[in-house]
Amino acid sequence: MSSVLLGYDIGVMSGAAIYIQEDFKISDVKVEILVGIISLYATIGAAAAGRTSDLFGRRYTMALSAGFFFFGAILMGFAPNYGLLMAGRFVAGIGVGYSSLIASVYTTEVSPASFRGCLSSFPEVFLNFGILLGYISNYAFSKLPIQLGWRFMLGIGLVPSVFLAALVILVMPESPRWLVMQGRLGEAKQVLIRTSDTIEESLQRLDDIKTAVGISASCEEDVVEIRKQTGSGVWKEFLHPTPAVRHILIAAVGVHFFQEASGTNAAVLYSPRIFEKAGISSSDQKLLATVAVGVVKTAFILVATILFDRVGRRPLILMSLGGMIVSLITLGVGLTIIERSQEEGTWVVGLCVSMVLMDVAFFSMGIGPMSYVSSELFPLKLRAQGMSLGMVVNNVTGGIVSMTFLSLYRAITIGGAFFVYAAIAMVGWVFFYVVFPETRGHNLEDVERLFGNLLWKFSHTLDAEESSENA
Repeated sequence: MSSVLLGYDIGVMSGAAIYIQEDFKISDVKVEILVGIISLYATIGAAAAGRTSDLFGRRYTMALSAGFFFFGAILMGFAPNYGLLMAGRFVAGIGVGYSSLIASVYTTEVSPASFRGCLSSFPEVFLNFGILLGYISNYAFSKLPIQLGWRFMLGIGLVPSVFLAALVILVMPESPRWLVMQGRLGEAKQVLIRTSDTIEESLQRLDDIKTAVGISASCEEDVVEIRKQTGSGVWKEFLHPTPAVRHILIAAVGVHFFQEASGTNAAVLYSPRIFEKAGISSSDQKLLATVAVGVVKTAFILVATILFDRVGRRPLILMSLGGMIVSLITLGVGLTIIERSQEEGTWVVGLCVSMVLMDVAFFSMGIGPMSYVSSELFPLKLRAQGMSLGMVVNNVTGGIVSMTFLSLYRAITIGGAFFVYAAIAMVGWVFFYVVFPETRGHNLEDVERLFGNLLWKFSHTLDAEESSENA
């Protein structure tokens, strides 16, 4: 539900912005700011969420994010002018920051190793489902009068926030790893029994967590000291990292940067504009094509859900970026043909639409859900605030892409903009090929051991791949 809220906000604004611009008579620059600013606002929530979740727990942090979404939706739905609409975007943006961090951290910490990749990609599954709901909402309310349609599109987002709050209160257990850090070992044991395949596995997971936190098997008085240190010293470790932590930071921040810098926000948030440039003039057809984007994103994330624990993280990321590079270059070529020749033939329109769909499909199969799965890279003490740092990078990069797309394509043509995104995706492919180790099948407490000596790990990964191919 947390990710549905986040996805709905992303998807619904792509269509609502068209009607807001017409209703409030605002410029394209103000539309860019309105659409993209939420990612920058989200950095505030993401920066605060790591510390909040360490102090008060993962559950209550998620409930707090639902509250921000609820009040943000009310403000946006009833906004009489652009200023109050931006205030609603600010409140909702804080919720986005909290939600995007805590969903991934909680899911990673509660999942057994055998299904962690699958379950950790679920936030991206439901984010895409939320985007699809946003697109459907655009189409459903587009027939209403302009001043009412976009208000319903934005305001109805309060419904999922109520469901989220109810789920947190009635259903969700607290993260067992957070409970151990608080010294609540009995509660942690009960949660692990509920979320492990066997009793033996739950006990082993508990012992591993206690070891990672620093609680010895025979001296649980260590708990008092651990509780005092919870959340402290984290930024000191980031500023003066060990080789393993430095490698983890490079890999995790790289995931968040390249996920957004490769232009996915441009394809999702401005898909109606892209389809218009491709030659689709009817508002209904543009919105229907946008719904198709949501359907494809949602369908292909399910592929990643199945394959993360079977194929592995690294191969899916490389395949994902490789497919995006091809689709972005081809989309840039198609849009350039239309712009230079003024040709609106069916084949070139179909090419552009299919390349947008191909781009979001490959994004959803690898690099998209990896931003959530990346929480597994950090050791327990650093996880919440490490993901907070990653989400700040994610939101700032996504905000820059969202707020510059219209200006960028006016400066270097819309085809040129997608060539830029393709070039960034190429750099990302090389980055992951060199830097990213395989973490599939490892317990969270063991993942840190995969990082450290970057060159050795790279050669080790190549040797492992070669052995696998020979086998």
